[in-house]
Amino acid sequence: MSEVLRIPLAAVPTPRPEPVVRLANFTRSFGDTSVIRNLDLAIAPGEFVALLGRSGSGKTTLLRTLAGLDDVQGQDVRVPASRATVFQDARLLPWKKVWQNVALGLRGGAPRHHAEQALREVGLDHRLAAWPLTLSGGEAQRAALARALVRKPELLLLDEPFAALDALTRIKMHALVLALWRAHQPAVLLVTHDVEEAMALADRILVLDKGQVAAEERITAVRGHRGGVVRTLRAKLLGHLGLEVGDGVYADLIGREH
Repeated sequence: MSEVLRIPLAAVPTPRPEPVVRLANFTRSFGDTSVIRNLDLAIAPGEFVALLGRSGSGKTTLLRTLAGLDDVQGQDVRVPASRATVFQDARLLPWKKVWQNVALGLRGGAPRHHAEQALREVGLDHRLAAWPLTLSGGEAQRAALARALVRKPELLLLDEPFAALDALTRIKMHALVLALWRAHQPAVLLVTHDVEEAMALADRILVLDKGQVAAEERITAVRGHRGGVVRTLRAKLLGHLGLEVGDGVYADLIGREH
């Protein structure tokens, strides 16, 4: 019997998924002032990206573009139809109860049921019928997160949502955001001025300067085990932001990633 010649097949590379967000050569001007110039940006499905930058660098303009708040007609901008934004101000309607704020604009049946599920996820199921003005700052932001995630977005935009919270509440909110991200797997873009926050939460950090990406840093260490890279990375990021490097080191207090 003749032997069968077996020729090993070349390994077929796994195709990369299409990005959830894609901007190519994006420019945004107001009058004679160019806020964003020739910006290229891609965010993969499920990726957690943090955006740093000094005031006036174009962060807010970029976020408004991705949120669909500004006209981008004629530009190469791709964003998913399913997206949600959480702002620094929770922006809850004071005349509607918490569950009604979360259910606002939901299509389909059983809006209260879906709102209750979302509020349970963020630990606010005991505040369903509360009025927004009775919530603490942390509770209000939890409600805002529930309102965003109940829509099952492919893209979650976070516009400095923890800036007004005290330090302990911020750490708790960081842990909550990571838990929700792992459960729902949206792509996330976090706009923040806080270098430590960016290092604790993101897989990739972008520094925006004069409307362009001036630096990009990737973090491969898992959350909860980033102490060894924080000092060096912090120094690099502060340098990109034009700040003097101090001696402080961020203690990685967020729950360990599985």
